[in-house]
Amino acid sequence: MARIVQKFGGTSVGDLDRIRNVAKKVKTEVDAGHEVAVVVSAMSGTTNQLVQWASEIGPMHDAREYDTIVATGEQVTVGLLSIALQNIGVDARSWLGWQIPIRTDNLHGSARIDDIDSSKMRERLAQGQVAVVAGFQGIGPDGRITTLGRGGSDTSAVALAAALDADRCDIYTDVDGVYTTDPRIAPKAKKLDSITFEEMLEMASLGAKVLQTRSVAMAMRHNVNLQVRSSFSDLPGTFVVDEDTVMEKETISGIAYSPDEAKITIIGLPDEPGIAASVFGELAQNHVNVDMIVQSASSQSQRTDITFSLGQADLNKAVEIIEKNKSALKYDGIDSSENVTKISVVGMAMRSQPGVAKTMFETLAEKGINLAVISTSEIKISVLIDSEYTELAVRSLHSAFGLDDDS
Repeated sequence: MARIVQKFGGTSVGDLDRIRNVAKKVKTEVDAGHEVAVVVSAMSGTTNQLVQWASEIGPMHDAREYDTIVATGEQVTVGLLSIALQNIGVDARSWLGWQIPIRTDNLHGSARIDDIDSSKMRERLAQGQVAVVAGFQGIGPDGRITTLGRGGSDTSAVALAAALDADRCDIYTDVDGVYTTDPRIAPKAKKLDSITFEEMLEMASLGAKVLQTRSVAMAMRHNVNLQVRSSFSDLPGTFVVDEDTVMEKETISGIAYSPDEAKITIIGLPDEPGIAASVFGELAQNHVNVDMIVQSASSQSQRTDITFSLGQADLNKAVEIIEKNKSALKYDGIDSSENVTKISVVGMAMRSQPGVAKTMFETLAEKGINLAVISTSEIKISVLIDSEYTELAVRSLHSAFGLDDDS
């Protein structure tokens, strides 16, 4: 007998028929003798509608009341799934975040989990009852409902699995695992049997939408066994595992891309100590996250250019901040663009396999794709390119690193 946490996202519980399908999947694990806790999201589209209502009734709304509103989507789903399970002979009850309780900080809208008291739930699981848990929510120090931010149900599931000492946490989505890249762009993309936490964390942060970044980091920290599976098939999924459990890898794991990028170049800054700190200090104070950075200085003119990438949503804000500080920064001009994409090659193999950068840069050069910014870490190389070359770059790199499924 094992203790399993299953998580089902919005598309998996998108209507009543899909909720009934989820109930059957839960029953399969129960019939196998396992203790099961199920974490669910709101039905697809529900949270967006709730957010819209909150914004329309008051654009400058109280964040505590916002959380009260948007947390109701999951409340509906846990009730419906509990009834669906009861209708097929499975003892089940719903749990809201405050009933467990899942204790968080008081940062409403993007709360962090501090503690989960799993004692009551453990008792019910031991009695054979399925726990159907509302994802995305908890209770703050002031006793108010909190929400964990977009994708928070993945985080809820991993945190619950850690608190329950679960043997496995299965994340059910509308895809049947983690692929070497987006199959919609590269039809020859392969499903991976396993991927390390480090690789999955890079893939998630670089644009892969299968798992939410916070949930992967939490699973890695608490050593929770993760599996990504499809809600619509019974095929095995992709296991996210610790690096120590896999043999030394000789291949790249995947090609990720993030289309929601923008680029800013500040032209003709004074080439002097502290200028970069001045630029990025102002942006940080205004909560603008910067990603890739490159600086090019000229020894002849004593001037320098700084180019960096950031999220498209922050582009106008960042430009406004830089322009307000032109007199202090003493730059000549500013150039910005949101027609850029970040392309990344990810794999543990980079630690021992030379030539990854060479292959990547040669492949893109052969296709006439120019690189605006380059960034590296121990297991990934990222470049910023013009958006029009996104699909060509992904497919070309996928083939160049031998990731095509030719079966």
